[in-house]
Amino acid sequence: MKFRMIAGFAIFFIIYSLLVLYIGWNGWIWLDSAGSPMPPVPLYGAIVFILAFSYLLGRAKFRMPIFTIIGSYWFGILQYALFLLPPANLAGYILIETGLPSSKAIFWTGLFVLAAFSAIFVYGTFNAYSPVVRKYSITIPKQASGHKKLKIAMASDMHFGNLSGISHLRRLVEKANGIKPDIILLPGDIIEDDPEPFIRKKMGEVMKELSAPLGVYGVLGNHEYYGGAIPEFVREMDKAGIQILQDEVVEIDEAFFLAGRKDKTDKFRQKLSDLLAATDPSMPIIMMDHQPAEVSIAAENGVDLLLCGHTHRGQMAPNHLITRKLFEIDWGYLQKGDMHTIVSSGYGFWGPPLRLGSRSEIIEIDVTFAEEAEPHYNKNEGAIL
Repeated sequence: MKFRMIAGFAIFFIIYSLLVLYIGWNGWIWLDSAGSPMPPVPLYGAIVFILAFSYLLGRAKFRMPIFTIIGSYWFGILQYALFLLPPANLAGYILIETGLPSSKAIFWTGLFVLAAFSAIFVYGTFNAYSPVVRKYSITIPKQASGHKKLKIAMASDMHFGNLSGISHLRRLVEKANGIKPDIILLPGDIIEDDPEPFIRKKMGEVMKELSAPLGVYGVLGNHEYYGGAIPEFVREMDKAGIQILQDEVVEIDEAFFLAGRKDKTDKFRQKLSDLLAATDPSMPIIMMDHQPAEVSIAAENGVDLLLCGHTHRGQMAPNHLITRKLFEIDWGYLQKGDMHTIVSSGYGFWGPPLRLGSRSEIIEIDVTFAEEAEPHYNKNEGAIL
């Protein structure tokens, strides 16, 4: 097993290094074609190396946020370079074969690639930092004592830390409170791994401003586990007035149950049937589970509304084609039997602050409690307000 892990890492490292070399080579020949002063080869190589491995450097023993930020942007450069450079190379080759001097062919195709990168980064950054409110209306065929309706504000995958910072948090507070929700739910990945940037920037003081009469609740996502500081994270959330449910069920205002699961990352997380054993099935059951990996299990166990995140809807197209294959529902709305499922594309982002084919969003859910469910059109989209 250990040999396989080492061999797998070695193969990955070799392939990744070859891709980095390919991108670096394209940058070098374009600079040369532009007639600009060329840097010494060792200096250029060092710059490319730092770009390619800065994310790992940022997570080394002596952590430096600047390397994490550079590395996050590099992931976006890497993905779209692999889409843009091969056709650009082919176009340059064709132009050279038609008689255009090689320096001009390389320069103009490279300039087109730079323009495409600029458009991707401008548009992607706008989508990442300009959240929309997406609205859903559902009916749960159960009575909720004293409540005919319930308005939920939901935000997942904020990834608060270095790049999803305090300004983005303030937008969340403003928009979520503007919905005037009865309850606010945060289904996981509230922070980006390590709580240190969250604490250093005093982001908890801003999160305290989230306000709803029935409270603010959250669950753990996989990134809270990656950070390895769950107790510290939970303490910070407590200070901000946010209750993190870890395989727990709470009864809200004697009207409905709210269940919060540990993330699927946790191999010790409780079976759903055991978690819900003490609930009254005649009352509405709303559940947060960070990953939409057990939708059928939730439906079989009497959950009425399942709220998830995790997928980011791929975050950067065409990654949504992968998430669509990995999950029964990777974004939007799905009704399975009597259970409503809503999966958010997330409020923040992982890696680069870019979104293409997805949008930073807050979910507004208007729940009506009734004796019988009304028909609901099953379509993976909501109205953008």
